[in-house]
Amino acid sequence: MNDGVDEAGWDVEPGDEIEPVVQAVGRLLRVCREAAGMSVSELAEALGYGEDMIRKIERGARIPRPELLDRADQLLKAQGHLRAFMEDMRKARYPKKVRELAELEGRAVEMLLYGSHNIHGLLQTPEYARTLFEMTQPALSEDVMERETAARMARKAVFECEPTPTLSFVQEQVTLERPYGGKMVLRRQLEHLLEVAQLRNVTLQVMPTDREEHAGTQGLIQVLKFADGTAIGRSDGAFNGRPVSHPKDLRILELRYGMIRAQALTPRESQAFIERTLGRL
Repeated sequence: MNDGVDEAGWDVEPGDEIEPVVQAVGRLLRVCREAAGMSVSELAEALGYGEDMIRKIERGARIPRPELLDRADQLLKAQGHLRAFMEDMRKARYPKKVRELAELEGRAVEMLLYGSHNIHGLLQTPEYARTLFEMTQPALSEDVMERETAARMARKAVFECEPTPTLSFVQEQVTLERPYGGKMVLRRQLEHLLEVAQLRNVTLQVMPTDREEHAGTQGLIQVLKFADGTAIGRSDGAFNGRPVSHPKDLRILELRYGMIRAQALTPRESQAFIERTLGRL
């Protein structure tokens, strides 16, 4: 039997709006368990988790993995009542800030994304993302790294949205050359970039290091535009790094991004650059 530290789920963040839903799932699990005539220890043993972990889930202090609800539904003959919350728990297990970002990205019809330090999260492979979290200081626990990596990968659902959003990426050359995690991790990452660049709704460009003029000296830029004509943007070097939505502020970010795109390699040149970089590995 494992202790459930990584496998059973994650603790609810204090004040998170998903807390009432997690508590409701916990109460439902307890009701189903009692209706089945099982004790906490019996359910814990049957599921392969620690008794304390099951108690935390029933108290609403722990977010259960969807897989746990699936197994519990079958074991307790809950007739799909526990399974009905699987998707809610799948979303709830991601950090609040990631859920909020994923919600915005899911509504966007156009995204302008400039990355100056790392490859953008929407473009990352699981291995690359995991490596970034492994290098975080202070060091993250295994549980947190797993949670953050899974959350980042879940955001990539934007590539499957209908209608598909228009995505424009500009990446600094150095982000394609720094071998985080080793050459094999970088190789797979570059191969993934070439795959994504083939999508009709994606434009991927590379900003060469040797450019004498560069409009991106103030760092990361992100602009998300929505179907109702509104937008939200952020840049490390503008507006104190805070998200902005006023048209005047957004025009500044779009102007900078437009200049960055003009100064970068064309999409075709960028693809050739990635292929050459891949060939040197």
